[in-house]
Amino acid sequence: MDLVGAWAAVSGRWLRVEVAPDSLFGPENMPYGVFAPPGGTFRVGVRLGDMVLDLAALLGDPVFARPDLNAFLAAGPARWGGVRARLRELADTALPVEVVYPVGSVRMALPVTLGDYVDFYASIDHATNLGRLLRPDSEPLLPNWRHLPVGYHGRAGTVVVSGTPVIRPRGQRRTDSGAPEFGPSQRLDIEAELGFVVGTGSTSGVPVGVDDFAEHVFGVALVNDWSARDIQAWEYQPLGPFLGKSFATSLSAWVTPLAALAQARVPLPTQEPEPLPYLRGTADHGLDIDLAVSWNGHIVSRPPYARMYWSPAQMLAHLTANGASIRPGDLFASGTISGPEPTQRGSFIELSWGGKGSISLGEETRTFLADGDEVTITATAPGTAGRPIGLGEVSGRILPARQA
Repeated sequence: MDLVGAWAAVSGRWLRVEVAPDSLFGPENMPYGVFAPPGGTFRVGVRLGDMVLDLAALLGDPVFARPDLNAFLAAGPARWGGVRARLRELADTALPVEVVYPVGSVRMALPVTLGDYVDFYASIDHATNLGRLLRPDSEPLLPNWRHLPVGYHGRAGTVVVSGTPVIRPRGQRRTDSGAPEFGPSQRLDIEAELGFVVGTGSTSGVPVGVDDFAEHVFGVALVNDWSARDIQAWEYQPLGPFLGKSFATSLSAWVTPLAALAQARVPLPTQEPEPLPYLRGTADHGLDIDLAVSWNGHIVSRPPYARMYWSPAQMLAHLTANGASIRPGDLFASGTISGPEPTQRGSFIELSWGGKGSISLGEETRTFLADGDEVTITATAPGTAGRPIGLGEVSGRILPARQA
């Protein structure tokens, strides 16, 4: 009996899922997602090897019969830990066959119902590269950059699940004459990012401290924050990103719990000058996660998240420092992840150095995205079982702009 790459032994109506030794989705990982089996409705599941386990049916818990993770996220860390421990026990037993589905047979949806979405700018290598491109005669980093995690509020309504096509946006672009014109973006780009999914909310007016990060954030998911660089360049001064960013942000279907990343914790790079007291903490909140960006099937970049200057805990502390509250299902993202080497740049504006160079895709070359192009971002991290775990993928294909 072929079960899409997973080894399984079936006895009556019971099935034992055996995970391949080199699988990125062993019991030490078990990311959460929202799926619909053939002919069924959306509900919460976890991935084990090449299978999806239906949690509502497996655990007999109606909180997992919902089409999002929000109610489970709101229950908090003790509940998250209890369910994870129970699932790891069950992963080594025979399971009722009706709760197990091959991952290739199901449809995936956004794992959460989003409230707010915030995007940061936390990579010193990315910020330095863009500073050199956009302000070649000035210091690449603006005066505030080393003092706070720069960010902006994105558009939650256009966050889409991995695999959703992205329609080329239209907007105003500056011409050589200096006057604007309206039309499809000609400099369509990606941003390879890591997203953080909020679990437990906070009280309005009460900031979240750096060391309270794990009490509020459930897990991580890959993000591609698509960017129309020509639209963005014309509109962003003085208020920052707007239409050049708000048309689409792709989110992985799988959310990896923070508990699965215990072995991926690393110290942050040295922060100079020392951050203000509200951005200081005692724990290591850096993460050793390696991304890979594939463009039409060709890997063009391998950004290292461990190089990020600002930690997700500092991002959350700054996000709430003014008293802004967070809610279950909120999403905040790291901003483009780039490293110091040309092969580690997480956006195409960096890889092509502002469009001056070309990027090889086998027999073709690109500077920015063409219609029909597909980008897939994957990632791995050290796992607790001595082997890497996978963070799923986030992918999208570019469709032509709509006609006026």
